[in-house]
Amino acid sequence: MKYQDIIEKMTIEEKAAFLGGRNEWETRAFKRLGIPSIFCSDGPHGIRKQAGAGDHLGLNASVPATCFPTAATIANSWDVELGETLGKTLGEEAMAEGVNVLLGPGLNIKRSPLCGRNFEYFSEDPYLAGKMAASYVKGIQSQGVYACPKHFAVNSQELRRMAMDSVVDERTLREIYLTGFEIAVKEGKAKTIMSSYNEVNGTYANENRHLLTEILRDDWGFDGIVITDWGASNDHALGVAAGSNLEMPNPGLDSARELIAAVESGKISMEDVDKRVDELLDAVMTLYVNAQGRKEDFDKNAHHSIARRAAAESTVLLKNEENILPLKKGAKVAVIGDFAFVPRYQGAGSSLVNPTKIETISELIGNYDLQVVGMSRGYSRGGEEDAATRKEALDLAQRADIVLFFFGLNEDSESEGMDRTHMRIPQNQITLLQELGQVNANLVGIISAGSAIEMPWHHYMKAMLHCYLNGQAGAGAVLDILTGAVNPSGKISETIPRRHEDTPAYRYYPSKERTSEYREGLYVGYRYYDTAKVPVLYPFGFGLSYTTFEYSDLSVDEKGASFTVKNTGDRDGAEVAQMYVSLPDGKVFRPEKELKGFAKVFLKAGESRKVTISFDDKTFRYWNVKTNKWEVEEGSYSVSIGSSSANILLTGSIEKSGTTDLLPYEEAQMPAYYSGKIENVSDAEFEKLLGRPIPDGKWNGQLGINDALCQMYYAKSGLARFVYRRLTAIKKKADESGKPDLNTLFIYNMPFRAMAKMTGGAVSMDMAKGFVEVVNGHFFKGMGKVIGGFFSNSRKNKAYEAKIKS
Repeated sequence: MKYQDIIEKMTIEEKAAFLGGRNEWETRAFKRLGIPSIFCSDGPHGIRKQAGAGDHLGLNASVPATCFPTAATIANSWDVELGETLGKTLGEEAMAEGVNVLLGPGLNIKRSPLCGRNFEYFSEDPYLAGKMAASYVKGIQSQGVYACPKHFAVNSQELRRMAMDSVVDERTLREIYLTGFEIAVKEGKAKTIMSSYNEVNGTYANENRHLLTEILRDDWGFDGIVITDWGASNDHALGVAAGSNLEMPNPGLDSARELIAAVESGKISMEDVDKRVDELLDAVMTLYVNAQGRKEDFDKNAHHSIARRAAAESTVLLKNEENILPLKKGAKVAVIGDFAFVPRYQGAGSSLVNPTKIETISELIGNYDLQVVGMSRGYSRGGEEDAATRKEALDLAQRADIVLFFFGLNEDSESEGMDRTHMRIPQNQITLLQELGQVNANLVGIISAGSAIEMPWHHYMKAMLHCYLNGQAGAGAVLDILTGAVNPSGKISETIPRRHEDTPAYRYYPSKERTSEYREGLYVGYRYYDTAKVPVLYPFGFGLSYTTFEYSDLSVDEKGASFTVKNTGDRDGAEVAQMYVSLPDGKVFRPEKELKGFAKVFLKAGESRKVTISFDDKTFRYWNVKTNKWEVEEGSYSVSIGSSSANILLTGSIEKSGTTDLLPYEEAQMPAYYSGKIENVSDAEFEKLLGRPIPDGKWNGQLGINDALCQMYYAKSGLARFVYRRLTAIKKKADESGKPDLNTLFIYNMPFRAMAKMTGGAVSMDMAKGFVEVVNGHFFKGMGKVIGGFFSNSRKNKAYEAKIKS
């Protein structure tokens, strides 16, 4: 062990306390041993270091920081160099604020467009997500700060996220939900990983040895530390044994006592504890040294300019009929939409950034060579009808040559702690859009949303810019694109389907009981739409430009694919060339094609360039559940180059030898998976995929320590059911107000055990178990445990503090 000398001096009480947070954001320091504290902070797209009391939901104000576009936005750039630049600026700001570990980026897979946290995640594709995440990690860690990719793993649902079991087969786990993390670890060299709230196949992620030891540490060679999501620890001792180092935020000393008791009983070994302490010491000591002599400020204007460049490169031009864009100089325009005055530029929840400044369309448009006939909010952001404002907007539209309509998802539509219930934009915005289209055919839509949305109204507009959530400098980026100062080059990193009912997980998402069954398997996003031949509105990887590109001269060899891209238009611009690989007549089922490489190429008008996309260890592999390792199937692989998953322009082939004759499946037993038509996978076929019986996720009326408070609907105690009704009423009222209460949402979906994990030691696990007994109808017995536990816990905490006081 690297820090054997320190570990030998530590008491077991110090070791156990060290493996849990001191408060909301910091680790414990031990002056006697020369062990400093380190500071963690949220920061997928901006630093959220709170100025006062800390809380994990972003309820209290944080210090000003640059709010960059969210991950869902930046992924549309397909630009790893941009990702690394953003990482460097994030790392620089973190260091300036005294933050040692930046909790991000988020790279969970967008299994369904309804996940409330999709704005924080890169893509529906693991290869793209992994490459972008690795670029962020490299940039962040170049500044002496550790990046913490999250949430590991299979965390694609906010509903009951702390009391939900992701049931997924091993192949899908490896190929779809872990590949992005693998790239972030192997290529990005991530030094920390955040374990997720949920169970994975019956075992909580934070105590899942298969995930944290067998895969993360043994297979991938991860040599850093695992940090729990805030409140994600279930059994701390099992977590330590499985490979988890730091329990956050502040579990109190009851958790440390639990760890000591586990060692004394033989449940885990002292060797397990010492390994985790050694790994955590390495991180703490390294980060402490890195922070010495740090600069305590950063160039806010320079970082704002980087945020603007990032927003511009990540904006996607979805439609441009009659080349209405870019706008001609002096064009007579009407600016309509509340988002033009108050932009929607980030999501809600723990990632909420307090920006250094915010650009707005209404304030900036006067700086451009446009004739603005007027500006109107047009609609109410909260969804209420406003006849006077609507009339004002329609009158303006009639006087303009072109209408710029700014619209999208409200803040309450996308948030940590809650999933969306549909894919629609508020109806009052769409009603106005339709009316505007009737009075002025030259309608340009500028959309703000963190995830895919239904667009049955898209034909009303001649042009559409999808900005996603483009950060504090988004307004300037949009105006630069609208006026032609910047040529759009973004490509969507997720499919935009025609309707929610067409999505692959429609019948399986969200989970109705305690288990979330991933019956769609590998068929996520374009993998499903392409294979099952389901029409979509805008395919994965799609995006227009103000210029045109031509592909030619494909050659494929053992190293990769080479081809020529030419800018055939009259404007300089960037193109994202995408490489997809498939095995048309394979004996192992797989999607029609899969992204295995990409390159963003900037070309001047008329310029040509040879582009090479190399093969790597992920190009031809699949996970074989019979051999329990990565294999290559023998055959003639198709290597396709295109500008999107639906626009393949060049195709070549390459022969590959197989690595095993042992095939994992029989086609006759798995017709849905061989056809890709997974809309109604039977129990029998899903069990064939899983290789085991489907677990029973139903609640049986007897609630346990890991059931969520919202499940008190099933409680035997009338008092508990009353509390459930009150909590539900509060949540409903907040939802209807258009401003979801994040604290209520967290409590609503929180399991009983979290009382003992997130109250700074005020509640012990025995007390939490007492509350469960009350809920289950044993009021006096349960309250006896709660009251007795309170005094016992308080006494034990004081005694423990005395033992570890430096």
